[in-house]
Amino acid sequence: MAAKTAANPSKRTSKRKVASSRAGAPRAAKVKPHITHPDRVYWVDAGVTKQDLLDYYGIVWDWMAPHVVGRPLALVRCPEGTIGQCFFQKHASAGLVPENLHIVTDSKGRQIIAIEDSQGLVSLVQAGVLELHVRGARIDRLDVCDRIVFDLDPGEGVGWPEITACANELRDRLAALELESFVKLSGGKGVHVVVPIDGADWEDTKAFTETIAAAMAADTPDRYVAKMTKSLRRGKIFIDYLRNSLEQTSVAVYSTRARPGAPISAPVTWQELGNVKTANRYTVLNIRERLASMTADPWRQMDRVHQRLPKAGTARRRG
Repeated sequence: MAAKTAANPSKRTSKRKVASSRAGAPRAAKVKPHITHPDRVYWVDAGVTKQDLLDYYGIVWDWMAPHVVGRPLALVRCPEGTIGQCFFQKHASAGLVPENLHIVTDSKGRQIIAIEDSQGLVSLVQAGVLELHVRGARIDRLDVCDRIVFDLDPGEGVGWPEITACANELRDRLAALELESFVKLSGGKGVHVVVPIDGADWEDTKAFTETIAAAMAADTPDRYVAKMTKSLRRGKIFIDYLRNSLEQTSVAVYSTRARPGAPISAPVTWQELGNVKTANRYTVLNIRERLASMTADPWRQMDRVHQRLPKAGTARRRG
């Protein structure tokens, strides 16, 4: 469910605007949250501060919320920014404000983190979270997958045209199985193809995605690989289906990345994908131009898509 409030930036003295809204773009919200050390620089190479990060999320929150609210999170925290020590955190611990988070205990006694509104996201910004990664499940149904993710990870020597060709081939294979898919830039090197489903067992989900990845690798072994062994990936694209299991995550749509330039994992339409030149094309600094060129969110229809996971045998015959 989408949150009712959004993380709007508090006022600060700055000549630089990280984003702006227009008709069809998300509206900045009315909440003015408090954060400490707003001028702390998180991305030194780009000059992006903690306040800039909050400002950015204030602009995109309405579009981001449906894809992060109520979903288990894993966090990349960099309290001193990208030049300091960063660490990956999957469970609740010191440094996070529990009253702003939804925390449940799983079957192994671990505290799983989610956010339910924009104030939860503000608390993560306050804690130095520079990346949000989500599971393909909701926190109240950890055992049910409702989002499939294929991470197309290029090896050394793979160009952008090859990556987009792989994404389009994957889309076509999924369409042949009557599955609609969506695409986003990872903010790193590759592309994520995301498939919403009405709910499936994790074992069945992994079997299905492995079948698709293996079929593509078998049909075009000189371009694709379905094994994560690094020695096999030079000049090829790893079709990573391994994120589709109970505790695995992938970077959330609209999340920033703890990488040079403050890039964003940005959704694009399938038509736009071929016109983009890199997976880190959009950043906290240039997102203003991106939003100004958009009339609607590329993922606006995702929650309206209802489709069931095909049997692995069907995928094998038709994929």
